[in-house]
Order: sequence, then C-alpha cells, then structure tokens
Amino acid sequence: MRTRFLLALCALSLATQAVYADIILPDVNAKYVSLKQINPTRDAGYVVGDVLDRTIILNVKKPYELVKESLPIEGYEHRYRGQISGIELIKISHNESDSSEGVNHELQLRYQVFTTGKLAKPAVLRAEIVKLRNTNSKEIVQYRIPSYSFRISPLSVFGAVKLKEEMSPFVPPLFLDDQADLVQLGLAIAALSLSLLGLLYILGVHAWLPRMGAPFAKAYRDIRKMPDNEAGIQEAATRLHAALNKTAGSVLFNNNVDQFLKNKPAYAPLKQELERFFSLSSMVFFAPVAHTHLGISPKLWLQQFCRQLRDCERGLLPNVKSKASQ
Repeated sequence: MRTRFLLALCALSLATQAVYADIILPDVNAKYVSLKQINPTRDAGYVVGDVLDRTIILNVKKPYELVKESLPIEGYEHRYRGQISGIELIKISHNESDSSEGVNHELQLRYQVFTTGKLAKPAVLRAEIVKLRNTNSKEIVQYRIPSYSFRISPLSVFGAVKLKEEMSPFVPPLFLDDQADLVQLGLAIAALSLSLLGLLYILGVHAWLPRMGAPFAKAYRDIRKMPDNEAGIQEAATRLHAALNKTAGSVLFNNNVDQFLKNKPAYAPLKQELERFFSLSSMVFFAPVAHTHLGISPKLWLQQFCRQLRDCERGLLPNVKSKASQ
C-alpha cells in the first residue's frame, strides 16, 4: 500500500512539473542575464545517429537565481507542431561558479539525431526555456535560450539528383588545400632548373655562362667549325697550342708539361693526352702521313681532346676515352 502511494505521489509530482513547465511566464529583464553559446562547428551534413554538442554559458545577476528544476531533461523527445522532431537530448551537465554580479551557469548539452529522410531537410535544436526566481520578491520569470538550426542529410540518395537544385545554402563552398602540392611542384621545378642548368653548363658551347669564355672553351667552339682535312687539322692543332700557351702563361712544350701540371693540377688527369697531343702536333706539321695510327680522324681527336681540356678548365672531371685516344 505504501509503495503504491509513493508511486502515485511521484507521478503527481512529474505531472505537476510538466504543467508548470508549460506555463507561459513573463520574460526576465535582459539586464539581469547575459548569454554566451558555443554551437557545433558545422550546420549541415548530419545523418541519423550523429551527435551535436552545444555549450551554453548563462550569467544570472542578482537578485535572480536559476531554478535548477527548469533545466532541460535528458531523454525528453522534443515536439514540433505536435510531431516528434527526432532530436533527443541524451546528456546534460551543469556547472556553476560565483561571480561579483551573480552566478555563472555552464550547461553542456548533447543531442542525438534519431530521424532521417529521402532528402536533406532542416532541423533545429529547439529554444530551451529556463526559469529564474527573484530572491527578494519570489517572482518567477523565464529566459529563452535561442534555438540552433542545422540540416539533416539522408543516408542514401534516391533517384536522380540535380546538383543545382540540391545545393544546400547551409553548406559553405568546399576549397581544396593545394599548398602541399604547390610546394612539391616548386621543389620539382627548382630541381629541374638546376639539372638543366648543369647539363647546359657541361654540354654548352656558348660563352654567356661563368667560365664558358675561357681559352679552351673558345678553342673548342673554333675547332668544331674547322674542316676535316689537312689544313683544318693544322689549324686545329695551332688553335690548341695557343689555348695551352695562354692557360700556362708561357709557351708550352713537351719538355715542360710536368711544370705546367704542377702549376695547374686540374689538368693532371690529361697528362698522357697532353704528351700524345705534342706527338700528334709534330706529326701534323712535319710528317702529315704518319698520324693515321690514331684510329680516328685527327681532327675529331683534337676536338675531343680540346673538350677534355675545357672540362678541366671548368673544374669538371674530364671524360678520358682510352679507345678514342689510341
């Protein structure tokens, strides 16, 4: 009997609270309440099962105080025009702290979506109404926490979709972040530019890059244009002698090659080629028929040798081809 009485009393209390909650009370004067709200970061793209977190910071100034019994109730199904909205408050936490003017109430509200549809549709976290009590006159007033609108999307799309018609005004334009791609593209362009510049420097024959106007670089450009005949061979040998003399700073002969290489160690890898050049030069000017032992055109050998000297001149390691020089 006693248990039934307690159950009946609890049911009556809940009914009284529900009726009390529906009573329309006057609004509190705005100067006694200040509000700060932190809403979800996006307002579209939610589907059934998604959770929305909302923070309400309410500062109630004296002489008013918050009626804690008027706070939203977990599990209460909101209704709109008599229909269940499908948005349920699944968790609420309340923290309060004193301030010089009153009390700060921080409400952590968590809602969950329990509805869906064939098309995206608008939804709302309804405006929560809390009660305030005047500690002096015991007057009860109310304060309306603003609602928050968002949009619920279907789990799947039915039928044909026209993008222009289905574009939601709640969704901001999507921008792809291309900064990483731009950085990689810039690095690739820089590496390619350096590679091409190095290749041009190694293979180039023009004089507009550093150290490309030195004696052997100029001699190489001249020798490439000379004819492949006896006169051209003699002219090429003469041109090489002039470049060697200018580089050495004196007349260079076969007997002072070692001194030249000591002063110019960059040309040391071509010691044998230098000795072969002086031998070839003697044959070219004094025994023109005797230079056929090279196995290739003397003009071509002189051109290759001048290119090797040009590489040393630019600080590069020369490509010494033994077969071509035999």
